[in-house]
Amino acid sequence: MTDVVGKLWGFCNTLRHDGINYGDYIEQLTYLLFLKLADEREVPVPKEYQWSSLTSRSGHDLLEHYTRLLQALSKEPGLLGDIFKGSLSQFREPVNLKRLITLIDEEEWSTLDVDLKAEAYEGLLQKFAAEQKGAGQYFTPREAIRAVVRVMKPDIRENVEFTIHDPACGTGGFLIGAYEWIMSQTNEGATLSLEERERLQNRTFSGAEIVLETKRLALMNLYLHEIVADIYYGDSLAEGPHASRRYDCVLTNPPFGTKGAGEVPNRDDFIVATSNKQLNFVQHVMHVLKSGGRAAMVLPDNVLFEGGAGKKVREIWMEDCDLHTILRLPIGTFSPYSPGVKANIAFFRKGVPTKEVWIYDLRTNIEKVTKGRPLTASYFIEFEKAYGDDPNGHPKRGRTETERFRRFTRDEIRLRDENLDIFWLRDESLESGENLPDPETIISEIRTHLQTAQDALDELSLLLENGRVKGDEE
Repeated sequence: MTDVVGKLWGFCNTLRHDGINYGDYIEQLTYLLFLKLADEREVPVPKEYQWSSLTSRSGHDLLEHYTRLLQALSKEPGLLGDIFKGSLSQFREPVNLKRLITLIDEEEWSTLDVDLKAEAYEGLLQKFAAEQKGAGQYFTPREAIRAVVRVMKPDIRENVEFTIHDPACGTGGFLIGAYEWIMSQTNEGATLSLEERERLQNRTFSGAEIVLETKRLALMNLYLHEIVADIYYGDSLAEGPHASRRYDCVLTNPPFGTKGAGEVPNRDDFIVATSNKQLNFVQHVMHVLKSGGRAAMVLPDNVLFEGGAGKKVREIWMEDCDLHTILRLPIGTFSPYSPGVKANIAFFRKGVPTKEVWIYDLRTNIEKVTKGRPLTASYFIEFEKAYGDDPNGHPKRGRTETERFRRFTRDEIRLRDENLDIFWLRDESLESGENLPDPETIISEIRTHLQTAQDALDELSLLLENGRVKGDEE
């Protein structure tokens, strides 16, 4: 696997001299790799655009044919059209396209172990996220995903219509993590019936992605894992048929920040009108969960303490759902993709009001995650033990408070004005001038407070606009 990733990534550095950046390279690789796999698996592709049509050409004839191929396949139905929709060639020099085709053709991809070729592609995605500034939206740290699915137990054997969804799926990390967990629990699928195996691979997973290029990466990533998923192209927060579907399990890491914010979604099912994307994703996930369904969401700190719309959303959240667990992630969890982000994972079940919230502090006095000290499974061992054996947060033997794991009743949270940004451990970094937080962490704190102030201004602007409209009507 390392050799495959190394060769493919090494050629990416060569292509940079042809003006092809990291993202463009992985996109072009996706087109070519899909055609190679389609050829090996005998997936129907129009004869004139099959893999052999590329290997048999060279020079400008190859470059022109490749451009025609992308345009033609983008109009095909099904997965083929989804992979190639909106595709454009980024190659200027035919020799570079020929070299990449030759590089892919050297491997018999269909004979490689599923995990091997899938890991190779994920390795490229991970390198892309690490190297490309701002690409963290495409890649949730895999150890965090694995910890989430281990406690959430998204098991299709619970019922014959069990579904798993990610409304901000990126490159499909949470969906793949859930699939890998199910396979690990069933002896790599050996203990599943034929019907269960078919349902798992073709009718269990779905998602939504607002960026066309990222949806393409997700489809390819899932395809390499032998998963066919229904990925909706569009904004999960907007109106549409996607909002009427319901799911048993939602696992998601919605985008942070203000990009795309500023407008209030036109959704009748959102009780609180706000332009805050993260608060709207909370409302969306509550809406699309089946009654009794469960969810795990990665959320920034400000969702836990913002006033105004934030407080209202949290009130409704805890009325309609059992928000039973919050995991405060270590600083730097998203290094090197978004190193300054401070985030949490909220675990909840729809249809049962919150009686108590358990908070696990995996941040205070925890060594910061860095590029040289990456996030590993060991970070989550104690949290997983504390969480217990029930995905809904009610283990058979109950939960026990520890230094890092504390219980807060619903009444206590009301007295805190619905503020869930709760700390109780003494932060050693603040007690010594020699051990102050690094500049990156301080900048992250400032950004969080600026974001909160911006959300408050947006909310005030919305109230003033509504008041003006109402006054005009009168």
